[in-house]
Amino acid sequence: MPSAAAGPVAVAPSGKAAAPAALPFAGISPELYPTEDDLPYEEEILREPFKLKGWWRYLVARAAAPFAKRAVIYERALKALPGSYKLWHAYLRERLDHARPHPISHQAYSSLNNTFERALATMHKMPRVWVLYLTSLLDQRLLTRGRRSFDRALRALPVTQHDRIWPLYLRLASLQSCPVETSLRVFRRYLQFDPSHAEDFIEFLVSSKRWQEAADRLASVLNDDGFRSVKGKTRHQLWLELCDILTKHADEVAGLKVDAILRGGIRKFTDEVGKLWTSLADYYVRRTLYEKARDVFEEGVASVMTVQEFSVVFEAYTQFEQSMLAAKLEAAEEDGGEGSDEDEEGGRKNGMEKLSKKFLAGCWLNDEDDTDLRLARFEKLLDRRPELLSSVLLRQNPHNVEEWHRRVKLFEKEPARQVATYVEAVKTVDPMKAVGKPHTLWVAFAKMYEKHNRLDSAEDIFKKATQVNYKAVDHLATIWCEWAEMELRNKQFDKAIELMRLATAEPSVEVKRRAAAEGDEPVQLRLHKSLKLWSFYVDLEESLGSLETTRAVYERILDLRIATPQIILNYAYLLEENKYFEDAFKVFERGVKIFKYPHVKDIWVTYLTKFVKRYQRSKLERARELFTEAVQKAPPDEKKALYLQYAKLEEDYGLAKRAMNVYDEAVRAVPSGQKMSMYEIYIARAAELFGVPRTRQIYEQAIESGLPDRDVMTMCMKFAELERNLGEIDRSRAIYIHASNYADPNSHPEFWKKWNDFEIQHGNEDTFREMLRIKRTVAASRSQTHFILPEYLMQRDQRLTMDEAVDTLTRAGVPQDEMAALERQLTSGPSQAPAAAPSTSTTPANRMMNFVSAGAEVRAESSTEQAAAANNEDIELPDEESDEEEDVQIAERSVPAAVFGELGKRAAENREESSSAQENEQQLGALERIKRRRQ
Repeated sequence: MPSAAAGPVAVAPSGKAAAPAALPFAGISPELYPTEDDLPYEEEILREPFKLKGWWRYLVARAAAPFAKRAVIYERALKALPGSYKLWHAYLRERLDHARPHPISHQAYSSLNNTFERALATMHKMPRVWVLYLTSLLDQRLLTRGRRSFDRALRALPVTQHDRIWPLYLRLASLQSCPVETSLRVFRRYLQFDPSHAEDFIEFLVSSKRWQEAADRLASVLNDDGFRSVKGKTRHQLWLELCDILTKHADEVAGLKVDAILRGGIRKFTDEVGKLWTSLADYYVRRTLYEKARDVFEEGVASVMTVQEFSVVFEAYTQFEQSMLAAKLEAAEEDGGEGSDEDEEGGRKNGMEKLSKKFLAGCWLNDEDDTDLRLARFEKLLDRRPELLSSVLLRQNPHNVEEWHRRVKLFEKEPARQVATYVEAVKTVDPMKAVGKPHTLWVAFAKMYEKHNRLDSAEDIFKKATQVNYKAVDHLATIWCEWAEMELRNKQFDKAIELMRLATAEPSVEVKRRAAAEGDEPVQLRLHKSLKLWSFYVDLEESLGSLETTRAVYERILDLRIATPQIILNYAYLLEENKYFEDAFKVFERGVKIFKYPHVKDIWVTYLTKFVKRYQRSKLERARELFTEAVQKAPPDEKKALYLQYAKLEEDYGLAKRAMNVYDEAVRAVPSGQKMSMYEIYIARAAELFGVPRTRQIYEQAIESGLPDRDVMTMCMKFAELERNLGEIDRSRAIYIHASNYADPNSHPEFWKKWNDFEIQHGNEDTFREMLRIKRTVAASRSQTHFILPEYLMQRDQRLTMDEAVDTLTRAGVPQDEMAALERQLTSGPSQAPAAAPSTSTTPANRMMNFVSAGAEVRAESSTEQAAAANNEDIELPDEESDEEEDVQIAERSVPAAVFGELGKRAAENREESSSAQENEQQLGALERIKRRRQ
């Protein structure tokens, strides 16, 4: 059945539907009439006008149509289906999009609002429709209509959906154009719905300058233990906000106990106590209660626990006093300005007199001009800062000894306050908890009385100090020593010694038993074993007492087993100074029995030195026993010095052979790190005492003793140099060959260079080639990888060896012709017979310089005999006839004096004396010589 909303449709011949005058479309623009393309959809909705599917298909097909035409379709559809949420929501969104480009005063917005109202007649339970409507009203800034609509929405929707409405409602309440009372009522209603958002209300109250209600709300939030901030604020931050409101708007906030609230915060929150104290003082300042504010500041600086908080409170305090002084000065200037006006009216002089009378009238306590008082307060506050800061540090740790000393220094010009500070310090500081040395407080206290010539009071202080149970015995011993030093400074020598005797006296058995029963042994019972006390006592006895009393003190120290190596040495020196040498040596003997290494080292060295110096060779056997005992007890690291001292004894007063035995024993006893240096000393002393040949045995022993490879190589190089100096070239070369096992060519090029120089100077071609072969072998054996080379690489290696030899000969200055002959020889190989080549030179320079044989040098005169052979290894023996013609010169070398040592020197001196005696006898006559021989 056709719907009334769909009415009959006539189509115009032009393609558009004709509109009879009596039809429902009368008054509608012809452009909005259905066209021929709309006929299928119109017929469908005519057949089924109450089905959403046909209307929705019609709207989708006309998505590109103008809004007015689509609005007609929406209106027709909603008239047929007024309860369709889909149609209403789509229609409202399109109307919103259509109205958005226009200003809010446009007719489109009023039509939009009417459409929303018509929609809510059936869609009042749909929160999305309400959200669209309320958002549109907020954008239009229709406050009254919006507030009423919000109330309707809250009444229409269930409580579970109110959380979608309230954020928009709070936006409305937060608008600047919204009356404050309206906003307050909205926020209060919202807190009934969700109390957890009290911070939003508080922020609104602060922005609206409703300080009283903001403070009340903050106080209620802080009193609620179950409150949790949705913005992540801590309770301390909320306290600080409350303090700011209470202090900065003290006149506008009433009904709260500000003092109690702030003091509760100070007790509860210890992080920023300084800011809370300044807030409380600022509260009283704003209420013009200045004296109360000053009391709060004083209480604050006297109670804060950290330097940072003290700085905050003290800075605010100084600003307060400075502002008070500045205000008074400004008031005085204003009074002066009024005086100048009066001066213009009645005379300047008369005004000044009135002002002076005003200042001087009455007592100064009743004087209104308290500028000087305020200035004095300000200066006094600045002067008190170090004292107040010291109090803060002592509140942090009252057992800080150094801080007490610094506090005393603050009152250098006030002895009475110094005494009071010392008294407070010694009463407060617990020696068991003290940071520092608590006994220094007692010492400084007594020295202050001594400085003011109050010796009796100083002695009383020391006497009380000796009764304190300190943590360490050394603290109590220092007290006794300082007491005795005070007596010495005041020339009371006997009293000082008596104090030391009293301090070092051993407690009785009954006192020890009583302390053991109590379970807590005080330091006074251990004082008699204090080394510091006995050292001071023995110094006093050495300076003021006799030898007997001093020895008694030393013996007592040894009996108590508290002696140190230095005390042993001091005791021995004392006896030595007084010519008690044997007693001194007995003290040394006791010392070496008491102590072990490394402490006994100085005692042994001093003992042996003194003994040798005293007896020299008179008690040689006893000295040897002492040295033997010393080296037996010494660890390997400490034996070297003792062995050297022992050997020196044998050299000076004993036998040289024994000295060598000592050195031999030393090189076996010292650790590996000291063997090389010990062998060097051994070799030097052997060469000096027995000559250079004696050192060969030592060198061989050193090389075979297990030294590190580098030390063995160094020792071999020195040994080879020794043999070379003695003319033993073959022995030297053998040593180099042995040392090559320890010398890597890559790591020790200096060894191979020295051997190379040796072969150039003393060797020949064979020895040089042998050296190169050994060098190559050692390098291959020490490399990480080894290769089996083919034949052509071995030939190339041989060629490289030959080139290396040629380069060496070139650097040595060998002529080119001889080098060519050598190259031909090396190339031909050892199997071919050498061919003699005539020499074009007849000078001795043609001989291979630097390749010198180990024997004699032969200088030939004939040029034919000087010709160089191709193979220099062959030796041509000359004919017998040529022996008479050749002039063979044998070079002679003198034997070095070092070969014979001291014994050789003595023999040479004896020969010189005998030869001189023989010469004298030859100058005499025969009769005289016979007489002398008979005598």
